[in-house]
Amino acid sequence: MTDSHRPAWLPLAGLASLAVLLLAIGIVVGSVWRPFASDDAGATSPKSLSVTDIGFAQDMSMHHDQAILMARTVLAAPDVDPAIRGLADQILVAQSAENGTMRGWLQLFGIPQTSETPMAWMSQGGAHAHDGATPGSPRDAPMPGLASADEMGRLSTLRGDEAETLFLQLMIRHHRAGIEMARAAYNDPRSGQATKQLALSMIGDQGNELGQMTMALRERGKEPLPK
Repeated sequence: MTDSHRPAWLPLAGLASLAVLLLAIGIVVGSVWRPFASDDAGATSPKSLSVTDIGFAQDMSMHHDQAILMARTVLAAPDVDPAIRGLADQILVAQSAENGTMRGWLQLFGIPQTSETPMAWMSQGGAHAHDGATPGSPRDAPMPGLASADEMGRLSTLRGDEAETLFLQLMIRHHRAGIEMARAAYNDPRSGQATKQLALSMIGDQGNELGQMTMALRERGKEPLPK
């Protein structure tokens, strides 16, 4: 997979765009330079990233890209509940900022933004590959939890309660897989401290959002999608 396969999205308008930009810049400056510059005792920093640091940054940023697209899609849908819009905006801002951090790391070390072997880091060494994929299913993809092209296309055509329901179903599945990836990175002994810190933050934030979305889906009398 090359950079040409990574979708490009238009920047947000108004305050939302500014918030994403400021958060991304702040996190890149704070999280890229400090963790890889020196430790608390002032020791020399690592001069390269581990295979897990690289794979996690490449794959999770790609994974985030689809969550950002889903959030933008439901924000553009007519008649969507303000509570769902607020949740989508929260996800959009948080994951855009995290992408700024991870892609900043890769740029700092001169590493490609995307991997030619997605998820390979999870099947090597201290982590386990994702499973559960069957041919033709949404899980039959380079990364777990990704929505299919048909699902994303359908989301873009819906409005109101139908858009809310499908967004929640797709994002719940997406978050579950993202948490799985973050846990793998956190538990991998090859992960650097900055990767572990970011992964732990994702586990907490996405876990909270997952609870909110699950409750909202139940209030609508709907069930999550199969893994």
